[in-house]
Amino acid sequence: MLDKPLGLSSNAALQKVRRALSAAKAGHVGSLDPLATGMLPICLGEATKIAGDVLSGRKCYQFTISLGTRTATGDKEGEVVETLPIPPLQLADVEAVLLRFTGHQTQVPPMYSALKRDGQPLYRLARAGVEVEREAREIEIFALTWAGSGLTESAIELETTCSKGTYIRVLAEDIARALGTCGHVASLRRLYVEPFDSEPMDTLESIGKACNTGDGPRILPADWPLQHLPAVGLDAAATSRLLHGQNVVVRDNEAYGRVRLYDEKGQFVGMGAADGQGGVRPSRLFSLPLVAAGGPRVESRGLQKGI
Repeated sequence: MLDKPLGLSSNAALQKVRRALSAAKAGHVGSLDPLATGMLPICLGEATKIAGDVLSGRKCYQFTISLGTRTATGDKEGEVVETLPIPPLQLADVEAVLLRFTGHQTQVPPMYSALKRDGQPLYRLARAGVEVEREAREIEIFALTWAGSGLTESAIELETTCSKGTYIRVLAEDIARALGTCGHVASLRRLYVEPFDSEPMDTLESIGKACNTGDGPRILPADWPLQHLPAVGLDAAATSRLLHGQNVVVRDNEAYGRVRLYDEKGQFVGMGAADGQGGVRPSRLFSLPLVAAGGPRVESRGLQKGI
């Protein structure tokens, strides 16, 4: 898990990690704006095929809302477009408002986002002064709490656990509006992405140092985020047929739905779909033989991984 530094885009951080590990292929899961810091899962090699599963997990953020000014981008980097007085706030007032924002709800994505319209990212349209209609999306706020050591007149610090697709900048603006003023995100840190909530993070500096010593950073196997899926073991014949795109029958297998697939040596070979009666069809398979780019140190079995 990379602890993305302030001022660097997610892609720029990804490229630094990819070069440090001499990985031919890599991808990050869930973009963080340059002003944001925190957990940025990075998948290496074939592990990019499980990025969608990681992306679907809950995310936890700590953020500060600067009250009284709204910006074009929803954060401190944008031009101020609205200024309003800040009413006197008590902690009880803030907590009552936060309670209103928990649960299932819809949220309209901001113009300054990477979503595309006719092939163009919305942020490019926004920079050109063009605003288009955006469809509201369903999101869920699982927890939203006050996280500061005190309540100031111009800022509040919050922590939230939310579903994928939640824009913290929009949430901050909506909270500020509910408090009777306007606001923007002054700071943002992603504390974790499920299921890595208890995993330590590496900095770019620690990754570089580990690579220079020859050990490499701590890297998790590709199947680590998929432990919620049933595991199905295959014999050599079934593995061969599956890797050629054929359906197989696994005796005494009652798994149903998405499953993890392992060959006769216990090596993770990808994901499939089981019918509950022994039948398994391939859905997303890894290329074999699997070789770890750069030879980084591995915590447990698995040869195509992510940090």
